[in-house]
Amino acid sequence: MDMGRESRWEKDAMTVEIVFALVTAIALAAAVFAVALTLTLAFGVSGPAKKSVLVGGALLGAAAGMWRLVRVLLRFDKQHRLGR
Repeated sequence: MDMGRESRWEKDAMTVEIVFALVTAIALAAAVFAVALTLTLAFGVSGPAKKSVLVGGALLGAAAGMWRLVRVLLRFDKQHRLGR
């Protein structure tokens, strides 16, 4: 076995961490967008204002999802490098 290669367990752990990061990022993005949607429905916003709030919610959701994705993967990489 080559010493430079990762074991099967390490590859599986990496795959699980990537899937976890993606799922939690999607859930966070959906939750942020749901807040924007709820606000438009609760306050009866319509027309261009509704579109602006929903676009803003989608952008904030995408940004929050990307932040979560990067944060989880960087944390995993840091722990992996430390040997944990």
